[in-house]
Amino acid sequence: MTGDRVKTHFENSLHALNRAVHEGEVLAASHAIAKSIAEAIARGGKLLLIGNGGSAADAQHIAAEIVGRYKRERAAWAAIALTTDTSALTAIGNDYGFEQIFARQLQGLGKKGDVLIALTTSGKSPNILAAITMAREMGIVSAGFTGLRGASMKDVCDHVLISPSDDTAVVQQIHMMAMHAICDEVEAVLMARADE
Repeated sequence: MTGDRVKTHFENSLHALNRAVHEGEVLAASHAIAKSIAEAIARGGKLLLIGNGGSAADAQHIAAEIVGRYKRERAAWAAIALTTDTSALTAIGNDYGFEQIFARQLQGLGKKGDVLIALTTSGKSPNILAAITMAREMGIVSAGFTGLRGASMKDVCDHVLISPSDDTAVVQQIHMMAMHAICDEVEAVLMARADE
């Protein structure tokens, strides 16, 4: 029985991945997001990332890929996961409420022309939506990563990548695969520009 559950999990993940590849929306969104990030970095901007729980860990992972490197040896680029500063998170949460933990940091650290990656499997996290609203007010490009339940993010974000699943784990797997593809494209684009 346990083996069947494991197999089912893999099959569900593969089904969602096949949909992501063949339906084309995830690929198109990934390309558009990569283009926005590359343009921001080329102009001296930065990538800011937010998420709750597992998505917070994913935000940190991708910030590390941008600041360190993904595959190619290159200069460091600016990226900040707004999920890591426990003093800021707890002070803002205490003084302004949990819904403001990312919006307040974005207001202090972001600037027009930056890019915000907002990871939320449900598309309904109040602290994520508050940060997206702040990004719009500041002229920061917003890219929402969500699942099928979060399709309404299309109404509030500049770009939306919708994982073709409503299973949280599968949604996060597609997000991470897309983010790695985005990192690869950003590096390729910016390093080609540097070689010109």
